[in-house]
Amino acid sequence: MLPRLVTLPAVPAVLSITAGYVDTSSFLALHGLFTSHVTGNFVTLGASLAEGASDTIAKILALPVFCAAVFATRLLRFQLEKSGLPILGIWLSLQFILMTIAGGLAVYYGPFPDADTVPALAVGLILVVAMAIQNAFHRIHLANYPPTTIMTGTTTQAMLDLADLFRGVPAESKPAVTARVTNLLNGIVAFALGCAAAAVTYAHVKEWVFIGAPIFAAMTTAFYVREKLIGAQTGPA
Repeated sequence: MLPRLVTLPAVPAVLSITAGYVDTSSFLALHGLFTSHVTGNFVTLGASLAEGASDTIAKILALPVFCAAVFATRLLRFQLEKSGLPILGIWLSLQFILMTIAGGLAVYYGPFPDADTVPALAVGLILVVAMAIQNAFHRIHLANYPPTTIMTGTTTQAMLDLADLFRGVPAESKPAVTARVTNLLNGIVAFALGCAAAAVTYAHVKEWVFIGAPIFAAMTTAFYVREKLIGAQTGPA
């Protein structure tokens, strides 16, 4: 029997929605720029060069900027760890700030017929940094949950697990496989919902689509604070 979808914990669920939303928003509004799945920019860069398009600068810069942001996030974590501050809460707040700045710039300077202008580059690369932080803190703090930003590996594992369940797995292994595939499928659905929300929003309001990103980031932060408060009230397990 195949598992039915259940609700993921709020923080990783909204992070998946956010990633789908931001990646789709930037792809549509910034001429094919991937701000989360940055290696996809190799493909769009090749297409731009083949077609003689001018929107190449952000695609060239996306990967080094992403790498630098992940590197800095890791180093900064070691410093924050010494302070005793809620590290994940700080990352979520920083992501919200970056997305708010990007959204404000997009609304003020957009639309962007040329993705190589300074305002368009600023919006795109700020979102690259924000999503690099999400990729990094997910690996560090939410490693028990499926990736929230890149769905290829998640989809592959989900299909492998579904095939195993369809064929039949040992009784002692079935609960773990079922739980894993359920989380994987929910992550994929959440990401797809984010993509759909961005596409519909962009179709109606163009560059205002970027305002949705900080809204989702604020929701994630709120859920994180709520879970921390509940944890503080219930005490350690």
